Amino acid sequence: MDLLVVGGGPAGLASALHAARAGLDVAVWEQRAGTVDKACGEGLMPGAVAALAALGVHPPGRALRGIRYVAERHRVDADFAAGPGRGVRRTTLHAALREAVLAAGVRIEQRTARRVEQDDEGVRVDGTRAAHLVAADGLHSPIRRTLGLDRSHRVRSRHGAGREAGGGGSGSGAGQGSGHGTGRRAGRGSRHGLRRHYQLAPWSDHVEVHWAPSAEAYVTPVADDLVGVAVLTAARGSFDDHLAAFPELRERLAGSAPAGPVRGAGPLRQDTSARTAGRVLLVGDAAGYVDALTGEGIALALAQAQAAVRAVVEGDVAGYEREWRRLTRRYRWLTHALLGATRVPPVRGALVPLAQRLPWLFTAAVDVLAGPVRGDRAGVLGPAQM
Repeated sequence: MDLLVVGGGPAGLASALHAARAGLDVAVWEQRAGTVDKACGEGLMPGAVAALAALGVHPPGRALRGIRYVAERHRVDADFAAGPGRGVRRTTLHAALREAVLAAGVRIEQRTARRVEQDDEGVRVDGTRAAHLVAADGLHSPIRRTLGLDRSHRVRSRHGAGREAGGGGSGSGAGQGSGHGTGRRAGRGSRHGLRRHYQLAPWSDHVEVHWAPSAEAYVTPVADDLVGVAVLTAARGSFDDHLAAFPELRERLAGSAPAGPVRGAGPLRQDTSARTAGRVLLVGDAAGYVDALTGEGIALALAQAQAAVRAVVEGDVAGYEREWRRLTRRYRWLTHALLGATRVPPVRGALVPLAQRLPWLFTAAVDVLAGPVRGDRAGVLGPAQM
């Protein structure tokens, strides 16, 4: 086998699609059966929509015209200049990618990777031999941890004292339940996400980002009768506890039936010392994550998948490390800057009023985020590039 992909989320499935198009013998291992759900904002930026279309994947959903920031009486809109984005249920996106992978002749097996060994010629995972391994096994990647690529970082409490936080977890990057558990597991200063769907018609064709002193709420229309609400915060508490910080949004949702359970993910920040180890390449959340603040997760995963397969085809695994840094540079710098600035209450409180006074600046920032994620080389990897 040329390539084994461990992890059947968007990053892993996109890696498998690129590999199949490049003529590689590829298989995907995913420990969860069927369509996989995960706590996420479910909004695809225009760049992500274009990247999926280039792979022949067109998931149904709701067109998104732009992003709206809301804080009490202040609100400001920025429309996408690059064309519409799309609100898509995570399960819908997964099903569309999975169907495309199977149609490409790729094998998807319900298996868990337990033991990874490698030499100069290839990788052996639980007795299965492959020339290379793509680890796309989520925010708390067990393969990343096994290879010693986790890196601790210091997080700040509200009193200013630092403490160490590192990777770890189940490997899926998502939990399920009432929303209490994720908040308690995440240490003070560590951001986590909670998401719930509501059965009601969307009231906007924008992703609404509602700002409160200690949290943001992202409202994404994902179907004609369904909206998703995701909360990002470092504070502890249940989903309903956090929703209380957004009275206007809570009033909008009043009387609407929750459509499914609350799902949680976190701690969101995961630092890695490298994205490659021998013949193993980390892709998607497994490669490291800062925060979901800018909404670029899927676009970044798709770009990394393409770059990783290109590195395998060209026999240049080290080149993937360089390309990963180029692809994620904008995301890492901007997200770190926004997180740092919005930890200061006066700055956080002034963010939306400032965007309202300078709409051209807000629109320019949204256009940067909405565009394609590019390194030095772009385009769909095909047989001609083998």
